[in-house]
Amino acid sequence: MKSLNTQGARILATGSAVPELCVNNFKISEMVETSDDWIVTRTGIKERRVLTGINKSVVDLASLASIRALNKISMDPLEIDLIILATSSPNDLFGSASQVQAKIGANKAVAFDLTAACSGFVLGIVTGAQFIQNGSYKNILVIGADVLSKWTDWSDRSTCILFGDGAGAVIIQSCSIEKNGILGFQLNTDGEKSDQLSIPYRNKEKNQTISICKGEFDFIQMNGKEVYKFAVSKVPLSILTCLHSLCISPKDISWLLLHQANERILYAVAERLSIHSSKLISNLHKYGNTSAASIPLALDEALKNKRIKDNDLIVISGFGAGLTWGTVVIKWKC
Repeated sequence: MKSLNTQGARILATGSAVPELCVNNFKISEMVETSDDWIVTRTGIKERRVLTGINKSVVDLASLASIRALNKISMDPLEIDLIILATSSPNDLFGSASQVQAKIGANKAVAFDLTAACSGFVLGIVTGAQFIQNGSYKNILVIGADVLSKWTDWSDRSTCILFGDGAGAVIIQSCSIEKNGILGFQLNTDGEKSDQLSIPYRNKEKNQTISICKGEFDFIQMNGKEVYKFAVSKVPLSILTCLHSLCISPKDISWLLLHQANERILYAVAERLSIHSSKLISNLHKYGNTSAASIPLALDEALKNKRIKDNDLIVISGFGAGLTWGTVVIKWKC
């Protein structure tokens, strides 16, 4: 765990965006052998949003979420110094952050992609805070956005029921240490289990002249049982380690905001921490697993609903492909 204690950083504004098309469980049951009751019982998901349109991409959702965050505080996009786009479904394999930069008119900002799947937004927050801590930048836009529908096998019952598309954005700004809102973090990776959740590359052709293989990426592959065991064992430990380093007790936590993967995971993690389920922030039932977008999407919605108050302590934890997992503790500042 590293503590961010030399320069203050706080979340100034949030924004989110989801596609218009809503696909409920009854529609899914027309594509694969399943039912609304089966999906809800095992995942807690009732519907998800899916991006449609040939020319639509993660850039559109990320840009809209960013503009909504900027508009909340009437900030000129030219004031943004850095854009971090956490995504595993870029519009361009070289990266899509630069496209977001151009689309929102943040022409003075440095922009890059960060790929850590469902942990991406947490790593994006931590990365952005480092740039503020060392005095490099003042205003940083961190976006979590994914359109995993494009990488979903809609004939695979084990995965097509889970994923949806969306985007969430936050603006982090430097501040005095007295107003610091990002208290600390804990990050981990276990690459030996990367095959438990992946979008693997497959060799398809071989150029005989120079022996170069040409291939493509497959659909999402997931070992659901192993991912569940990983999440419910590693995430509570990550949270406890981070809280211990900050001398904070789980009972002092106002809100627990986890990556929205599966309702069973959310409740299992809360139970292991002895945190009451009423402190869980969740909108999983409406959007499904939106990967890097899930945490900022849920955060923005909770703020819109005025659930989060000044000085509330929020534990945020992401986990997923890599395998990666991480926690960041935030003290909300209005």
